[in-house]
Amino acid sequence: MRNVLAKRIIPCLDVKDGRVVKGVNFVNLRDAGDPVELAAIYDQEGADELVFLDISASVEGRATMVEVVKKTAGEITIPFTVGGGISHVDDMKRILRAGADKIGMNTAAVKNPQLISEGARKFGSQCIVVAIDARFNEAWGEWEVYTHGGRTPSGLRALDWAKEAEKLGAGEILLTSMDADGTKDGFDIRLTRAVSDLVTIPIIASGGAGTKDHFYNVFTEGKADAGLAATIFHYKEIAIPDLKQHLKSRGVEIR
Repeated sequence: MRNVLAKRIIPCLDVKDGRVVKGVNFVNLRDAGDPVELAAIYDQEGADELVFLDISASVEGRATMVEVVKKTAGEITIPFTVGGGISHVDDMKRILRAGADKIGMNTAAVKNPQLISEGARKFGSQCIVVAIDARFNEAWGEWEVYTHGGRTPSGLRALDWAKEAEKLGAGEILLTSMDADGTKDGFDIRLTRAVSDLVTIPIIASGGAGTKDHFYNVFTEGKADAGLAATIFHYKEIAIPDLKQHLKSRGVEIR
């Protein structure tokens, strides 16, 4: 049985070479600012958590990211998750030691599922977030997991993988609909609901937020525990205090 928790609003910062970028359907990236400055603004505005994704997790990217994490940890009071290029328990340790509260994993977890268990054993399940980038596969009639920043189909069924991730010790799932990402047409309710109905750990819905009611829909119909967005927050299309007020006025319990 799922615990019904107060819902969370989470801005996502895609970091490339030390800058925040944003695209549509994972491509056409444009600059959206300095990650540490943006993080501090979101903290002040009442975001419940932050997610940093290092989307250029090359050797330089990883070193850049540790610095970004350290600086951010000094500026904010809310929890933040860091993902991208984490493939060993040592990587997790380095990022957590730099000040992150949770680790996000996608590609590395698909390649080596035991990494989820190892991380959960060493740091606790609450630190382990499995990120699932899913796209609808017409031939299967269900969703497929993609890795490498949405570039590589894995052959894994998203619903099976979500169940497996929970069993291995993930504390949370960050579920991104690649079909909806950056479109602003709304979260993928069918996908979010399907995963929420299967697992008992919290689901962070990601991809497609464009209006305040999109959050309302994903919390009520999609049963998500948190709503994550980037574009609408970075470009000031929706302010977090207004979004929270709107959700409260519609009867949603918000952090």
